[in-house]
Amino acid sequence: MTVPTQGSGPDPGYHPAGGPHSADEVRGSSLGDLMRSVTTDLSTLMRQEVELAKAEIRQEGRKAGKAAGLYGGAGFGGYMVALFLSIALWAGLSNVLDAGWAGLIVAVVWAGIAAVLYSMAKKNAAHVRGLRQTNDSVQRIPDALKPHPEGVTR
Repeated sequence: MTVPTQGSGPDPGYHPAGGPHSADEVRGSSLGDLMRSVTTDLSTLMRQEVELAKAEIRQEGRKAGKAAGLYGGAGFGGYMVALFLSIALWAGLSNVLDAGWAGLIVAVVWAGIAAVLYSMAKKNAAHVRGLRQTNDSVQRIPDALKPHPEGVTR
């Protein structure tokens, strides 16, 4: 866009709010001014899309991190189940019940903890949804560049 010169009114191609131009403003502008305006607008649009993508990635990354942590807790719980079931089986076979049943109770408790952590992880993972806003707005860019019947006419 061009900046108004001192003492004169605003240049016909100058639009301080950056909004749409009237037909008279467009007719009075040179091709260079129009191309500069389009280039500036596209550059601004692309910067805004990149910023939107960054914000969405940060937000979704937090959710994915929480889900991964919960899956890790469920994995550790599963490991503890296997460990205590093995110890319980060994102790149950070697000591005729006393120490083995204690190990089995601990294993059942860890199985419950693992099940709860897994269900929480699954629920949190369902909330991770990719870059919806960015995808939606980027898909609208080609349509925005097409001529529209209600646009400027001669």
